[in-house]
Amino acid sequence: MSNYFDIYTVGVGGQGLLTISDIITQAAADKGIGVNFFPTKGMAQRGGFVKTQLRLGREAGSYSPSISPGGADLIVSMELSETLKAVRYGKRGADYVILGLRWQPTAVMLGKAPYPDEKQVVGEIRENGGVAHYFAPEAMPDGARANIYMLGAAHAHSRLNSFFSKRDMEKIITESWKSAAQENIEAFRAGCSAPEKDIAV
Repeated sequence: MSNYFDIYTVGVGGQGLLTISDIITQAAADKGIGVNFFPTKGMAQRGGFVKTQLRLGREAGSYSPSISPGGADLIVSMELSETLKAVRYGKRGADYVILGLRWQPTAVMLGKAPYPDEKQVVGEIRENGGVAHYFAPEAMPDGARANIYMLGAAHAHSRLNSFFSKRDMEKIITESWKSAAQENIEAFRAGCSAPEKDIAV
């Protein structure tokens, strides 16, 4: 099993996507694991495309911060249509942890492009040799932060859990938001045990 692990995340501004990578980065630093975190923000703070690239297990300066197409072990997507932008970055056998939230791009709102459905997204992942883990937004507990919930889902459904235990993740979550520690821990644990929705393609 490789000691390297590359994570590519996508979503839209305002979803707290950067926080997922911040937590993993801090967990890696605490355990002495080499880490490189490279965020890219879209033109709009809210609603614009956001991606992050996180690379674990390599010595600093010994590799590019960018994940090449076909190089990611884990894709985390916080918005259904944005998943399609990440598919080509997943290696064969990569895990795709997807929250089925829908945020319509401008082209869709103007009627110039169709919005993809779950079958199309999951179908493209499978064609690329990936494993789709789809989570319906309505299954999230009321009031749970979606990003922390999806961090839990990613931990449960990828090799991320071979680098960090639940306790490792919960320690960083608690230290990051002491005034809201309990609700965020509950959101993380809910994500860890969240039911996947089966998408027949």
